[in-house]
Amino acid sequence: MKEYMQQLGLKARAASAEMSRAEASTKNNALLAIADAIDQSVAALKAENQKDLQAGRDNGLDAAMLDRLELNDARIAGMSEGLRQIAALQDPVGEISDMVYRPSGIQIGKMRVPLGVIGIIYESRPNVTADAAGLCLKSGNATILRGGSEAIHSNKAVAQCIQQGLVKAGLPADAVQLVETTDRAAVGELITASETVDVIIPRGGKSLIERISSDATVPVIKHLDGICHVYIDAEADLNKASDIAFNSKTHRYGVCNAMETLLVNAQVAAQCLPELASRYAEKGVELRGCERTREIIECNTATDEDWDTEYLAAILSIKVVDDIGQAMAHINAHGSHHTDSIVTENYTLARRFLREVDSSSVMINASTRFADGFEYGLGAEIGISTDKLHARGPVGLEGLTSVKYVVLGDGQIRV
Repeated sequence: MKEYMQQLGLKARAASAEMSRAEASTKNNALLAIADAIDQSVAALKAENQKDLQAGRDNGLDAAMLDRLELNDARIAGMSEGLRQIAALQDPVGEISDMVYRPSGIQIGKMRVPLGVIGIIYESRPNVTADAAGLCLKSGNATILRGGSEAIHSNKAVAQCIQQGLVKAGLPADAVQLVETTDRAAVGELITASETVDVIIPRGGKSLIERISSDATVPVIKHLDGICHVYIDAEADLNKASDIAFNSKTHRYGVCNAMETLLVNAQVAAQCLPELASRYAEKGVELRGCERTREIIECNTATDEDWDTEYLAAILSIKVVDDIGQAMAHINAHGSHHTDSIVTENYTLARRFLREVDSSSVMINASTRFADGFEYGLGAEIGISTDKLHARGPVGLEGLTSVKYVVLGDGQIRV
């Protein structure tokens, strides 16, 4: 296993050198060729996917896992459409910014460059194979993909389409490599391959990401939890507040940018909570409230554990707070630094919230569900980062690049 993973790494390192100098038009041609190959391989993709689905049923995978695993016509079309959208995005590689003249006469700026070799470890969804490959390709990186064992046949079929597109466009086939073994030891080798891999990006459940974060010697871009908050301020427009709080929770439950805790200022709690409770009841949302909340509406008791829980389900914890300071203290103590929103008409308080809440996305009068690469205008995204170094928030093409300083001179020497 060690030798196998070393060979993948060496091939990826060699391919990354070619990818770093590939023209945008060549990368776009590859993306379009991969999309065409996927469109032409619908029957084969579905046939291989059926093998995974049958194995999943035999192994007792639940309905939700089987749903994530399935490749139907719409999802296959979505893969090819996603690749075409990536091809239409501006290529970040080679962009030069912040050019300034220094007193010596030299000009200094920053050039955006690929990260190099990116290892991506993910579970269940075989469409991630195409999405991840497309983003890495467009940003000039080579990538090693390690999907879940439950999707091995589907991932191999998608990888074949990727190889066809790369070769057709004249790019190295080794620019995108799939780990073709289900042996879990492959993950351990990949996340410690410091000589050949520059960055690891895990996509999956909390246990997977915790293990990778703990064991990796390669830098990791990740987030563990999506414990997101909405704070309804005393000076909020309560119509806006109701819609934002409702949408943030119920638009989708099993996503990292769904609200898990609602914070309400005590001055407006009696006005807004009954209506919100009624709306949540219609959706079957279980409410768990603090003592002050339960004096206003009928709900279950929130425990200390609730404030630190990412439900990913139709469950919401509610806390009544005295002011914005108490709200921000709760967010910074119990949040996951993902996404938090304030609803207020007070511009001064809103600016304070932006400044003091320590999260990768901080919002004013908007649903937390907007914390998404597509909604932010980044096109596709590889995931969300709650780290503070390199990339933070939705990680799109720019997040898959770094910068180097460039200096332009005309014979200047230092004296």
